[in-house]
Amino acid sequence: MSRKPPSGAVVEGIDFDRWAVVLCKPDAAERGLVDAVLEQIAAAGVTITSRRELTAQAWQAHVAYRDLLADTGRRDLRDLPSFIDAAYVGQKVTVALAHGEPGVHARLRQLIGHTDPSRAVAGTIRGDLGEDSLAVAASEHRLVRNLVHTSDDPAAARREYATWYGPGIRLQVADFDRCSVILCKPDAAQRGLVDAVLQRFAAAGVTVANRLDVTVQPWQAHVHYWDLLVDADWFPDRDIPACLDDAYAGKTVTVALAYGEPGIHTRLRHLIGHFDPTRAAAGTIRGDLGHDSLERALAEKRLVRNLVHTSDDPDAARRDFGTWFGAGCRELLAAPVPLQSTSTDA
Repeated sequence: MSRKPPSGAVVEGIDFDRWAVVLCKPDAAERGLVDAVLEQIAAAGVTITSRRELTAQAWQAHVAYRDLLADTGRRDLRDLPSFIDAAYVGQKVTVALAHGEPGVHARLRQLIGHTDPSRAVAGTIRGDLGEDSLAVAASEHRLVRNLVHTSDDPAAARREYATWYGPGIRLQVADFDRCSVILCKPDAAQRGLVDAVLQRFAAAGVTVANRLDVTVQPWQAHVHYWDLLVDADWFPDRDIPACLDDAYAGKTVTVALAYGEPGIHTRLRHLIGHFDPTRAAAGTIRGDLGHDSLERALAEKRLVRNLVHTSDDPDAARRDFGTWFGAGCRELLAAPVPLQSTSTDA
């Protein structure tokens, strides 16, 4: 016989006094404000990890709004389920985990501001970025569009984690056989293709998390391309250190961690395609999105612009992590997610 866990005891193994769930709602996605919302939270000193984009299912929206749906004191209870379904089902949302000190939930609720954007004060996310109001929403018979939700308290965070990430999910972040580093190169950032590139990985069933924008320091480019530097005699017509500095130093790149089964490195290398975009097959990232060529790069005595790199193997993933995330981010390797579900069978 199945034994139901106590109410709210969906996951364990994480201190939800310090972790909250951030839900960037469909209107944030539609208006292109997800990055701005998460950046405002990070600017307040809260660590954002495990970013995940997904299409909301009916049950997720219903669980997320369970308190409203079960509130018998609401006059609009009859219409509320249809409002929720219209706003969420089949729509894109982004979720992320927010880490801070105990009390992070109250702090985040203050940061996002009043439920009604027209009443949210300046300096809050809804006050600065919101453009809807409860009055307009009521007149149009829909939910108010207020961009973002954060967990009310530890119990809510526990429930919302299981709602949006799934109960018992385990990301093998310390196991580099299952973890690769994705580097979206400067040309991907300059062409506005970072989201498209990362979405291609997600569409292939790879879990992408811990997205981070980095302004490249020269040492990072040198460590990353160490093999080009030590084999520079293969390129007698090019100054490889100068090429690296010109292509990377001071430029913006985006890095993220990719999780999957053993063999993920080979799978990702196949997905990104041949390093020369003109030779990359259709269906690969470089084949579909690349517009440079090795021939042109050689003629111009520069590196080929091919959008994205993924780690070659577990050893490379370990080195890539240290290069782009840094020793100071080692806590990312201690999975910021629960290890198991408390649900058991008896």
